[in-house]
Amino acid sequence: MEQYSILGRIGEGAHGIVFKAKHIETGETVALKKVALRRLEDGIPNQALREIKALQEIEDNQHVVKLKDVFPHGTGFVLVFDFMLSDLSEVIRNSQRPLTPAQVKGYMMMLLKGVAFLHHNNIMHRDLKPANLLISSSGHLKIADFGLARLFSEQEERLYSHQVATRWYRAPELLYGARKYDEGVDLWAVGCIFGELLNSSPLFPGENDIEQLCCVLRVLGTPTQDRWPEIVELPDYNKITFKENPAIPLEEIVPDTCPQAVHLLYKFLVYPSRQRCSASQALLHPYFFSSPLPAHHSELPIPQRGGRPPRQRLQAPPTDFSVDLPL
Repeated sequence: MEQYSILGRIGEGAHGIVFKAKHIETGETVALKKVALRRLEDGIPNQALREIKALQEIEDNQHVVKLKDVFPHGTGFVLVFDFMLSDLSEVIRNSQRPLTPAQVKGYMMMLLKGVAFLHHNNIMHRDLKPANLLISSSGHLKIADFGLARLFSEQEERLYSHQVATRWYRAPELLYGARKYDEGVDLWAVGCIFGELLNSSPLFPGENDIEQLCCVLRVLGTPTQDRWPEIVELPDYNKITFKENPAIPLEEIVPDTCPQAVHLLYKFLVYPSRQRCSASQALLHPYFFSSPLPAHHSELPIPQRGGRPPRQRLQAPPTDFSVDLPL
Protein backbone atom coordinates (compact mmCIF):
# COMPACT_ATOMS: atom_id res chain seq x y z
CA MET A 1 0.00 0.00 0.00
CA GLU A 2 2.96 2.30 0.63
CA GLN A 3 3.59 2.48 -3.13
CA TYR A 4 0.31 4.42 -3.57
CA SER A 5 -0.73 7.90 -2.50
CA ILE A 6 -4.47 8.17 -1.73
CA LEU A 7 -6.08 11.12 -3.56
CA GLY A 8 -9.66 10.73 -2.38
CA ARG A 9 -12.61 8.42 -1.86
CA ILE A 10 -14.70 7.43 -4.90
CA GLY A 11 -17.44 5.33 -3.33
CA GLU A 12 -18.42 2.32 -1.27
CA GLY A 13 -19.79 -1.04 -2.42
CA ALA A 14 -21.12 -4.13 -0.66
CA HIS A 15 -17.63 -5.55 -0.14
CA GLY A 16 -15.23 -2.66 -0.12
CA ILE A 17 -14.38 1.03 -0.27
CA VAL A 18 -12.98 2.44 -3.52
CA PHE A 19 -10.31 5.14 -3.47
CA LYS A 20 -8.64 7.22 -6.15
CA ALA A 21 -4.88 6.85 -5.80
CA LYS A 22 -1.61 7.61 -7.54
CA HIS A 23 1.27 5.19 -7.97
CA ILE A 24 4.20 7.05 -6.40
CA GLU A 25 6.88 5.73 -8.80
CA THR A 26 5.02 5.81 -12.12
CA GLY A 27 2.58 8.65 -11.42
CA GLU A 28 -0.28 6.53 -12.81
CA THR A 29 -3.77 7.25 -11.41
CA VAL A 30 -5.63 4.09 -10.35
CA ALA A 31 -8.69 2.97 -8.39
CA LEU A 32 -8.03 0.94 -5.23
CA LYS A 33 -10.82 -1.30 -3.93
CA LYS A 34 -10.04 -2.13 -0.30
CA VAL A 35 -11.81 -5.29 0.92
CA ALA A 36 -11.73 -5.82 4.69
CA LEU A 37 -12.27 -9.24 6.25
CA ARG A 38 -14.68 -9.10 9.19
CA ARG A 39 -13.09 -12.16 10.78
CA LEU A 40 -9.89 -13.78 9.57
CA GLU A 41 -11.32 -17.26 10.09
CA ASP A 42 -14.13 -16.47 7.61
CA GLY A 43 -11.61 -16.13 4.78
CA ILE A 44 -12.02 -13.99 1.66
CA PRO A 45 -15.70 -13.29 0.77
CA ASN A 46 -17.02 -15.36 -2.13
CA GLN A 47 -17.99 -12.25 -4.09
CA ALA A 48 -14.44 -10.87 -3.89
CA LEU A 49 -12.98 -14.22 -4.94
CA ARG A 50 -15.37 -14.39 -7.91
CA GLU A 51 -14.39 -10.88 -8.98
CA ILE A 52 -10.69 -11.75 -8.88
CA LYS A 53 -11.18 -15.10 -10.61
CA ALA A 54 -13.40 -13.69 -13.37
CA LEU A 55 -11.01 -10.83 -14.13
CA GLN A 56 -7.93 -13.05 -14.04
CA GLU A 57 -9.57 -15.59 -16.37
CA ILE A 58 -9.96 -13.15 -19.24
CA GLU A 59 -7.43 -11.35 -21.36
CA ASP A 60 -7.37 -7.59 -21.77
CA ASN A 61 -10.39 -6.08 -23.48
CA GLN A 62 -11.04 -2.40 -24.11
CA HIS A 63 -14.64 -2.72 -22.84
CA VAL A 64 -13.94 -4.61 -19.60
CA VAL A 65 -12.22 -2.93 -16.65
CA LYS A 66 -8.65 -4.17 -16.12
CA LEU A 67 -7.53 -5.73 -12.82
CA LYS A 68 -3.94 -4.48 -12.56
CA ASP A 69 -2.88 -6.02 -9.24
CA VAL A 70 -4.06 -7.72 -6.03
CA PHE A 71 -2.15 -7.54 -2.74
CA PRO A 72 -2.83 -8.16 0.99
CA HIS A 73 -3.34 -5.17 3.27
CA GLY A 74 -3.94 -5.32 7.01
CA THR A 75 -6.68 -7.89 7.67
CA GLY A 76 -7.92 -7.68 4.08
CA PHE A 77 -6.62 -7.06 0.60
CA VAL A 78 -6.64 -4.46 -2.16
CA LEU A 79 -7.69 -4.76 -5.82
CA VAL A 80 -6.02 -2.28 -8.18
CA PHE A 81 -8.01 -1.16 -11.26
CA ASP A 82 -7.69 1.39 -14.02
CA PHE A 83 -9.09 4.69 -12.76
CA MET A 84 -12.35 5.61 -14.47
CA LEU A 85 -13.77 9.11 -14.32
CA SER A 86 -17.48 8.34 -14.06
CA ASP A 87 -20.20 5.80 -14.86
CA LEU A 88 -23.21 5.54 -17.16
CA SER A 89 -25.73 6.27 -14.40
CA GLU A 90 -24.04 9.66 -13.89
CA VAL A 91 -24.21 10.28 -17.65
CA ILE A 92 -27.94 9.52 -17.77
CA ARG A 93 -28.75 11.41 -14.57
CA ASN A 94 -26.66 14.51 -15.15
CA SER A 95 -26.92 15.12 -18.89
CA GLN A 96 -28.18 18.64 -19.42
CA ARG A 97 -30.17 17.39 -22.40
CA PRO A 98 -31.25 13.88 -23.50
CA LEU A 99 -28.59 11.80 -25.19
CA THR A 100 -28.68 12.03 -28.97
CA PRO A 101 -29.53 8.90 -31.01
CA ALA A 102 -25.89 8.72 -32.13
CA GLN A 103 -24.65 8.86 -28.51
CA VAL A 104 -27.08 6.12 -27.43
CA LYS A 105 -25.77 3.96 -30.28
CA GLY A 106 -22.18 4.67 -29.24
CA TYR A 107 -22.80 3.55 -25.65
CA MET A 108 -24.82 0.50 -26.74
CA MET A 109 -22.14 -0.60 -29.18
CA MET A 110 -19.44 -0.50 -26.49
CA LEU A 111 -21.69 -2.29 -23.97
CA LEU A 112 -22.55 -5.04 -26.45
CA LYS A 113 -18.90 -5.54 -27.40
CA GLY A 114 -18.04 -5.98 -23.73
CA VAL A 115 -20.93 -8.38 -23.07
CA ALA A 116 -20.16 -10.40 -26.23
CA PHE A 117 -16.55 -10.72 -25.03
CA LEU A 118 -17.62 -11.93 -21.55
CA HIS A 119 -20.10 -14.46 -22.92
CA HIS A 120 -17.53 -15.72 -25.43
CA ASN A 121 -15.29 -16.37 -22.41
CA ASN A 122 -18.16 -18.15 -20.58
CA ILE A 123 -18.62 -15.42 -17.98
CA MET A 124 -22.07 -14.34 -16.77
CA HIS A 125 -21.82 -10.91 -15.18
CA ARG A 126 -25.20 -11.12 -13.37
CA ASP A 127 -25.23 -7.47 -12.28
CA LEU A 128 -25.22 -5.31 -15.39
CA LYS A 129 -26.61 -1.85 -14.68
CA PRO A 130 -25.59 1.73 -15.57
CA ALA A 131 -23.69 2.20 -12.28
CA ASN A 132 -21.46 -0.79 -13.15
CA LEU A 133 -20.61 0.58 -16.61
CA LEU A 134 -17.67 2.89 -16.02
CA ILE A 135 -16.70 5.76 -18.31
CA SER A 136 -13.06 6.74 -18.87
CA SER A 137 -11.79 10.27 -19.42
CA SER A 138 -11.61 9.48 -23.15
CA GLY A 139 -15.30 8.42 -23.26
CA HIS A 140 -14.76 4.64 -23.38
CA LEU A 141 -17.33 2.48 -21.59
CA LYS A 142 -16.01 -0.48 -19.58
CA ILE A 143 -17.93 -3.18 -17.71
CA ALA A 144 -16.94 -3.34 -14.02
CA ASP A 145 -17.90 -4.90 -10.65
CA PHE A 146 -17.62 -8.65 -11.15
CA GLY A 147 -18.64 -9.50 -7.57
CA LEU A 148 -21.61 -11.57 -8.80
CA ALA A 149 -19.95 -12.97 -11.93
CA ARG A 150 -19.88 -16.73 -12.54
CA LEU A 151 -18.18 -18.95 -15.06
CA PHE A 152 -20.74 -21.05 -16.93
CA SER A 153 -20.69 -24.02 -19.28
CA GLU A 154 -23.19 -24.89 -22.01
CA GLN A 155 -23.03 -28.56 -21.03
CA GLU A 156 -23.23 -28.09 -17.28
CA GLU A 157 -26.64 -28.00 -15.57
CA ARG A 158 -25.69 -25.96 -12.50
CA LEU A 159 -27.94 -24.40 -9.90
CA TYR A 160 -27.34 -20.72 -9.24
CA SER A 161 -28.75 -18.21 -6.78
CA HIS A 162 -31.75 -16.25 -8.06
CA GLN A 163 -30.85 -13.38 -5.70
CA VAL A 164 -28.58 -11.70 -8.24
CA ALA A 165 -28.78 -8.56 -10.37
CA THR A 166 -30.05 -5.22 -9.11
CA ARG A 167 -33.87 -5.34 -9.02
CA TRP A 168 -34.63 -2.92 -11.88
CA TYR A 169 -32.44 -4.98 -14.22
CA ARG A 170 -33.39 -8.45 -12.94
CA ALA A 171 -34.70 -10.88 -15.56
CA PRO A 172 -38.27 -12.24 -15.07
CA GLU A 173 -37.04 -15.83 -14.60
CA LEU A 174 -35.01 -14.60 -11.59
CA LEU A 175 -38.07 -12.81 -10.20
CA TYR A 176 -39.89 -16.17 -10.43
CA GLY A 177 -37.10 -17.82 -8.42
CA ALA A 178 -35.21 -19.64 -11.21
CA ARG A 179 -32.14 -21.57 -10.02
CA LYS A 180 -31.22 -22.78 -13.52
CA TYR A 181 -30.56 -19.97 -15.96
CA ASP A 182 -28.07 -18.80 -18.54
CA GLU A 183 -26.40 -15.68 -19.92
CA GLY A 184 -29.87 -14.51 -20.98
CA VAL A 185 -30.07 -12.75 -17.59
CA ASP A 186 -27.34 -10.38 -18.83
CA LEU A 187 -29.17 -9.83 -22.12
CA TRP A 188 -32.36 -8.84 -20.30
CA ALA A 189 -30.30 -6.31 -18.31
CA VAL A 190 -28.83 -4.99 -21.58
CA GLY A 191 -32.39 -4.40 -22.82
CA CYS A 192 -33.26 -2.52 -19.62
CA ILE A 193 -30.14 -0.36 -19.97
CA PHE A 194 -30.99 0.29 -23.65
CA GLY A 195 -34.48 1.45 -22.69
CA GLU A 196 -33.03 3.68 -19.99
CA LEU A 197 -30.64 5.31 -22.47
CA LEU A 198 -33.54 5.94 -24.87
CA ASN A 199 -35.88 7.29 -22.16
CA SER A 200 -33.41 8.88 -19.72
CA SER A 201 -35.23 6.97 -16.96
CA PRO A 202 -35.46 3.31 -15.84
CA LEU A 203 -37.88 1.07 -17.73
CA PHE A 204 -39.00 -1.07 -14.78
CA PRO A 205 -38.47 0.83 -11.48
CA GLY A 206 -40.08 -1.61 -9.01
CA GLU A 207 -39.79 -0.92 -5.26
CA ASN A 208 -39.87 -4.61 -4.28
CA ASP A 209 -39.73 -7.95 -6.08
CA ILE A 210 -43.51 -8.30 -6.51
CA GLU A 211 -43.87 -4.75 -7.80
CA GLN A 212 -40.88 -5.37 -10.09
CA LEU A 213 -42.70 -8.29 -11.67
CA CYS A 214 -45.82 -6.10 -11.96
CA CYS A 215 -43.81 -3.41 -13.80
CA VAL A 216 -42.57 -5.98 -16.32
CA LEU A 217 -45.98 -7.65 -16.82
CA ARG A 218 -47.67 -4.28 -17.21
CA VAL A 219 -45.48 -3.54 -20.24
CA LEU A 220 -44.87 -6.98 -21.79
CA GLY A 221 -48.25 -8.48 -20.88
CA THR A 222 -49.08 -11.41 -18.61
CA PRO A 223 -46.96 -14.40 -19.69
CA THR A 224 -48.81 -17.47 -20.91
CA GLN A 225 -47.57 -21.01 -21.28
CA ASP A 226 -47.74 -20.59 -25.06
CA ARG A 227 -45.42 -17.57 -24.98
CA TRP A 228 -43.18 -18.89 -22.21
CA PRO A 229 -43.42 -22.71 -21.85
CA GLU A 230 -40.72 -22.88 -19.16
CA ILE A 231 -42.67 -20.63 -16.78
CA VAL A 232 -44.56 -23.55 -15.22
CA GLU A 233 -41.24 -25.07 -14.08
CA LEU A 234 -40.13 -21.97 -12.18
CA PRO A 235 -40.17 -22.33 -8.36
CA ASP A 236 -42.42 -19.34 -7.62
CA TYR A 237 -44.78 -19.67 -10.59
CA ASN A 238 -47.71 -20.96 -8.52
CA LYS A 239 -47.03 -18.62 -5.60
CA ILE A 240 -47.89 -15.47 -7.51
CA THR A 241 -50.90 -14.85 -9.73
CA PHE A 242 -51.56 -11.74 -11.78
CA LYS A 243 -54.65 -10.69 -13.64
CA GLU A 244 -54.49 -11.03 -17.40
CA ASN A 245 -53.42 -7.91 -19.20
CA PRO A 246 -52.21 -7.32 -22.77
CA ALA A 247 -48.79 -5.97 -23.68
CA ILE A 248 -48.25 -2.25 -24.24
CA PRO A 249 -46.42 -1.55 -27.53
CA LEU A 250 -42.83 -0.56 -26.77
CA GLU A 251 -43.31 2.38 -29.16
CA GLU A 252 -45.44 3.94 -26.38
CA ILE A 253 -42.88 3.14 -23.69
CA VAL A 254 -39.96 4.71 -25.59
CA PRO A 255 -41.64 7.44 -27.65
CA ASP A 256 -39.75 9.47 -30.24
CA THR A 257 -37.50 6.46 -30.90
CA CYS A 258 -36.67 5.18 -34.38
CA PRO A 259 -38.34 1.88 -35.44
CA GLN A 260 -35.01 0.06 -35.65
CA ALA A 261 -34.20 0.91 -32.02
CA VAL A 262 -37.62 -0.35 -30.92
CA HIS A 263 -37.11 -3.54 -32.97
CA LEU A 264 -33.77 -4.20 -31.24
CA LEU A 265 -35.29 -3.47 -27.82
CA TYR A 266 -37.97 -6.12 -28.51
CA LYS A 267 -35.14 -8.61 -29.20
CA PHE A 268 -33.87 -8.31 -25.61
CA LEU A 269 -37.14 -7.93 -23.67
CA VAL A 270 -38.71 -11.34 -24.31
CA TYR A 271 -39.74 -13.81 -21.62
CA PRO A 272 -38.00 -17.02 -22.80
CA SER A 273 -34.31 -16.53 -22.09
CA ARG A 274 -33.18 -18.57 -25.11
CA GLN A 275 -35.10 -16.27 -27.46
CA ARG A 276 -33.20 -13.15 -26.40
CA CYS A 277 -30.82 -11.75 -28.95
CA SER A 278 -27.16 -12.48 -28.15
CA ALA A 279 -24.76 -9.54 -27.84
CA SER A 280 -22.80 -10.59 -30.95
CA GLN A 281 -26.03 -10.87 -32.98
CA ALA A 282 -27.20 -7.48 -31.74
CA LEU A 283 -24.01 -5.83 -33.02
CA LEU A 284 -25.06 -6.85 -36.55
CA HIS A 285 -28.54 -5.33 -36.22
CA PRO A 286 -29.45 -2.69 -38.86
CA TYR A 287 -29.90 -0.19 -36.01
CA PHE A 288 -26.11 0.28 -35.82
CA PHE A 289 -25.69 0.73 -39.59
CA SER A 290 -28.39 3.34 -40.20
CA SER A 291 -28.10 7.10 -39.91
CA PRO A 292 -27.03 8.56 -37.57
CA LEU A 293 -24.10 6.19 -37.09
CA PRO A 294 -22.83 5.47 -33.53
CA ALA A 295 -20.99 8.42 -32.00
CA HIS A 296 -17.23 8.07 -31.59
CA HIS A 297 -16.13 7.87 -27.94
CA SER A 298 -14.65 11.37 -28.20
CA GLU A 299 -18.16 12.74 -28.91
CA LEU A 300 -19.71 11.31 -25.73
CA PRO A 301 -20.37 13.35 -22.56
CA ILE A 302 -18.06 12.80 -19.58
CA PRO A 303 -19.72 13.95 -16.33
CA GLN A 304 -17.62 14.13 -13.17
CA ARG A 305 -18.66 11.98 -10.22
CA GLY A 306 -20.84 13.76 -7.71
CA GLY A 307 -23.31 15.43 -10.01
CA ARG A 308 -21.33 18.25 -11.58
CA PRO A 309 -22.59 19.08 -15.06
CA PRO A 310 -20.84 17.39 -17.97
CA ARG A 311 -17.83 19.06 -19.50
CA GLN A 312 -18.62 20.45 -22.92
CA ARG A 313 -16.43 18.91 -25.60
CA LEU A 314 -15.18 20.75 -28.62
CA GLN A 315 -17.26 19.86 -31.65
CA ALA A 316 -15.44 17.15 -33.56
CA PRO A 317 -14.98 17.96 -37.25
CA PRO A 318 -17.05 15.86 -39.64
CA THR A 319 -15.17 12.79 -40.81
CA ASP A 320 -15.66 10.39 -43.67
CA PHE A 321 -13.25 7.75 -42.41
CA SER A 322 -13.18 5.16 -39.63
CA VAL A 323 -10.92 6.13 -36.74
CA ASP A 324 -10.56 2.46 -35.86
CA LEU A 325 -8.86 1.53 -39.12
CA PRO A 326 -5.15 2.13 -39.76
CA LEU A 327 -4.38 4.76 -42.38
